[in-house]
Amino acid sequence: MGKNKKIIWFFNMKVFKNYLVTGGAGFIGSHLVDRLVKLKKNVKVIDNLSTGQLSNLKFSKGKIKFYKTDVSKDKNKLIRIFKNVDCVIHLAALADLVPSITHPEKYFSSNVLGTFNVLQAAKINSVKKLIYAGSASCYGLPKKFPTSEKEKIDTQYPYATSKYLGEKLVLDWAKVYKMNNISLRFFNVYGPRSRTTGAYGAVFGVFLAQKLSNIPLTIVGDGKQTRDFVHVDDLINAIILSTKKLKSGSITNLGGGGEISINHIAKLISHKKVYIPKRPGEPDRSRADISFAKKNLNWEPKISIEQGVKDLLKKIEQFKDAPVWTPKKNKKRN
Repeated sequence: MGKNKKIIWFFNMKVFKNYLVTGGAGFIGSHLVDRLVKLKKNVKVIDNLSTGQLSNLKFSKGKIKFYKTDVSKDKNKLIRIFKNVDCVIHLAALADLVPSITHPEKYFSSNVLGTFNVLQAAKINSVKKLIYAGSASCYGLPKKFPTSEKEKIDTQYPYATSKYLGEKLVLDWAKVYKMNNISLRFFNVYGPRSRTTGAYGAVFGVFLAQKLSNIPLTIVGDGKQTRDFVHVDDLINAIILSTKKLKSGSITNLGGGGEISINHIAKLISHKKVYIPKRPGEPDRSRADISFAKKNLNWEPKISIEQGVKDLLKKIEQFKDAPVWTPKKNKKRN
């Protein structure tokens, strides 16, 4: 049985030779691009560089085709770029919670219209598989922990709604147009290159930039709230596996499968801290039920939070030019 699985693995990797990653210069996207390059794949990268950085792609420079393109605006250009692509991994999105309340139109344009344009370009070019980066924010304030893919959808802010609507498009296109589309719902992703704003493990980027600037770590609420953190390397392993597995129309939670308090993260980073008022709509707990991923991807996270934070602290200088978040404003570190 193990031998047969190995044959299927390499067969499918051979089929999907040509990849396209939207949002490929961002935190998660750049790690994915690096991994695909290491696997000797042909990789196209789309990013409008609104939050992504070309410096994130320095390890893959000269080995990829990069297109500075906005998926929400350049639909005709997308159709041309998607030509001869086997597998699309759609990560491009605006991913900040609070700004989505102030500027919801930007989030619907990027995350809903942008996803529609990606789907149309993929359909026109007969792309063999499309993987959507969904968000655990769609669960809102769940009542069951760990939270499974069957939990009721209860979005609490425009970002979460826009990501869920994007997912709905992806799964509806799979049914209506017989496309091979799946959604992976990310919980709190952290690791090198993580941003200081956004939905994916932003607390690490914020804390590390603050530590470098000798500014107190800003902890929202009492810090006892928990999050399900998954290291970006573990997440990339799951994404790669999903290119070869999972049926069209499937939804899969990807998280660490545990609960870590924000106070514990602050303790691991070891710096002075200050507490600020809790923001509305934020859950007190977060824990992914990853049993579906374990069974259907033969995957589980390997990197502990302690090891992950230890490795991040060794690379803390990566955050020296990051915007430093304070309760009142964002500013560049001097």
